[in-house]
Amino acid sequence: MSATTFKLNNGEDFITLINLLKIKQLAQTGGHAKLIVDQGLVHVNGKIETQKRKKLKSGDLIKIENKTIEII
Repeated sequence: MSATTFKLNNGEDFITLINLLKIKQLAQTGGHAKLIVDQGLVHVNGKIETQKRKKLKSGDLIKIENKTIEII
């Protein structure tokens, strides 16, 4: 399993799930990111996440396939 972190920029309180998937190169496009979420492949804090624009905040843990991302 691969674990990484994503640091929010100063002044940002959150990042949306589909944007995180694109930035971390887990999705090639916004449409691809939406498809990944629709298929139930993304877990946020241990639960399957279906909200494409879910606001991820510091402390959230995202799992997709064999990758884990912690928001810091």
